[in-house]
Amino acid sequence: MARDEQSGKSGYKLMALVASLFGAMVARKTLAFTWKAASGKAPPANPEHPAVTWPEAVAWAVVSGAVVGLARLAAQKKVAASWHRSTGSLPPGLEETAA
Repeated sequence: MARDEQSGKSGYKLMALVASLFGAMVARKTLAFTWKAASGKAPPANPEHPAVTWPEAVAWAVVSGAVVGLARLAAQKKVAASWHRSTGSLPPGLEETAA
């Protein structure tokens, strides 16, 4: 039984990781497209570069951090909901943090 539980936990973590990475990738692509459409220029490849202004660097950091974070959260919640729907129980490790 412990082996099944451990493989279930590993399987869930792998699914959540893949979904999170995919969500972040889609968010970055969408954000880059939106940034270019809104500003007329490509997003800063390296916000620390001296040619990038402070307002542009800060805006990129805030917007990209929020959008990528939300995309990862949405992907992980979707995986948790799918796990719950298919198994009838919460994903491994989620029980301790449920409020």
